[in-house]
Amino acid sequence: MDLRSRFGFHQVPFTREISTQNHLPLPFVDEALEALLGCVERRMCGALIAPAGTGKTALLRRLCERLPEARYETTYVKVTGLSKRDMCREIARACGAESAGTYASLVDRLQRRFESSLGCEGRRPVLLLDEAHDLRPEVLRMLRVLTNFEMDSRLVVSIIVVGQLPLRRMLAQDEQASIARRIARYTNLRLLSRDESTRYIKHRCAVAGAVQAPFDDAAYDAIYELSRGNLRAIDRLALEGLLIADREGHDVVDTRHITTARQNLWP
Repeated sequence: MDLRSRFGFHQVPFTREISTQNHLPLPFVDEALEALLGCVERRMCGALIAPAGTGKTALLRRLCERLPEARYETTYVKVTGLSKRDMCREIARACGAESAGTYASLVDRLQRRFESSLGCEGRRPVLLLDEAHDLRPEVLRMLRVLTNFEMDSRLVVSIIVVGQLPLRRMLAQDEQASIARRIARYTNLRLLSRDESTRYIKHRCAVAGAVQAPFDDAAYDAIYELSRGNLRAIDRLALEGLLIADREGHDVVDTRHITTARQNLWP
């Protein structure tokens, strides 16, 4: 997969291997990032809820880079449908605590680990829970216990839950009211507009080294119509379109290449 000679890239574009410094600046993304940073700085909890393919995990990478290790102990956990005990074990392993024991002992150990980080090490503990829409309801409620210190009189750990739209519906249920009220800020990401989609494609090509993005105007429109602004779909269509154009000896990606890319990628 070497597109450099034909299109002038110095690296393959539209992959996940892009540094946070090279992300396309978008005001609504920056606003979401600042909202989550504000929660962490106040030692409170936040939620990022958005459709798949909108860049949630990429935003978490940017958040982590804005939290210096000298001041924050950041723990990232990608959530699966685990029980309360197994979820506590995953969190304990991720933050370097002993992961054996009962559910009650694990909760106590995690709280002591968070308190030690804040008190002895002087670093604010931050827990990032990705794919939180896959949490079991009882596990989501359990997060209230992890944030309850000294009869709920101290702010110790910030928890940021990140997930797709089912997470919002789960948090809106009556039985989740206790944890929903602990979330100080809800923020979201959206799909790209047509103009943003075109800017994104041109930006990714420029970051990869191309002097000019090798797509014609109709190809930009085709990518947007097929992806509806979903970043993941844009990446896949654009990269597949480049590969098809290269195989056919074309220097510019056109609508036919994108249509063929769509057929290759999805049945």
